[in-house]
Amino acid sequence: MLRLMKTFGLGKEEKLLTSIEFKRALREGSGSSTEHFTVLICPNDLRQRRLGITASRKTGSAAKRNRIKRLLREFFRLNKVQLPQSSDILFIAKPGADKLDYTGLRDELKGFLVARRPQA
Repeated sequence: MLRLMKTFGLGKEEKLLTSIEFKRALREGSGSSTEHFTVLICPNDLRQRRLGITASRKTGSAAKRNRIKRLLREFFRLNKVQLPQSSDILFIAKPGADKLDYTGLRDELKGFLVARRPQA
């Protein structure tokens, strides 16, 4: 039970926390864009995946930006085993992302991630 909780949890060590970490992911990351998101993946030396989310005021009010971030955290939490190991994943929300529900967000990002699934 504890292992399952750890697999699907999202602890502090799995988040980009400082502006230096975000800037490094922006500078060194490579990725792709979807209609509502840009996703950058940057290798790290930490042997774990870390999540970063950016949603500017162009994406909507504070409540809408917070909702986008909640949905992205949930997507990361449930799908992190499919993401590249030892990498920082930065999601940048674009205007219009606030109109998505979880299903729409999942469908949009799932197509991006399946193509980049790590080899077992």
